[in-house]
Amino acid sequence: MESFKTLIENNRAWASEMLAQDPEFFKRTESGQAPHFLMIGCSDSRVPLERMTGALPGDMFVHRNIGNQVWSMDVNILSVLHYAINVLDVPHVIVCGHDNCGALKAAMGPASNGVVDHWLSDIRNTLRWHKDELEAVADPKAKLAKLAELNVMQQLGILSRTPVIRDAWERGKRPMLHGWVYDISSGLIRVVAEQIDSEQKAAAVLPNN
Repeated sequence: MESFKTLIENNRAWASEMLAQDPEFFKRTESGQAPHFLMIGCSDSRVPLERMTGALPGDMFVHRNIGNQVWSMDVNILSVLHYAINVLDVPHVIVCGHDNCGALKAAMGPASNGVVDHWLSDIRNTLRWHKDELEAVADPKAKLAKLAELNVMQQLGILSRTPVIRDAWERGKRPMLHGWVYDISSGLIRVVAEQIDSEQKAAAVLPNN
């Protein structure tokens, strides 16, 4: 069977399984969404955001891009963020990076990557700002893992300075920001930052705040 047909067959089996467990499941999800989390993750196919956290349909509002980045001028992610915070009232926003990330490898290397190089420019800034810290890590795998953590912290810093988040905090809403790194080799998540829900907390733990 061709691979795309396998996806359709898998979908039918999954839908049947969900109905067997809960006959009203799809009726409830059809009526609207009330997710608890906005997950900002990498586009990497090895990072199954819903499956690795056990989230069900309706639990998680998701935005993915190369390198799990938060660009302050990216209308796409800003629109997702606005809708999640101001319409869906999502209480938790998670930036989730991962080890062995191709975007981070590309940013660290000398090769040209075409249009992707523009997208990697903020990661290269992080590399430059933390040059000494990263050069002190001899093992290449550990260095890449460290960069994944630094990149998540950088994106959280940008996220905390967006008007959507700052306005929410000023209004007394307390969306919490969290930073994770997913270890592809073990399937486990390590927490690099959590429960940031004010400018004061952001200033204490996040870069450039």
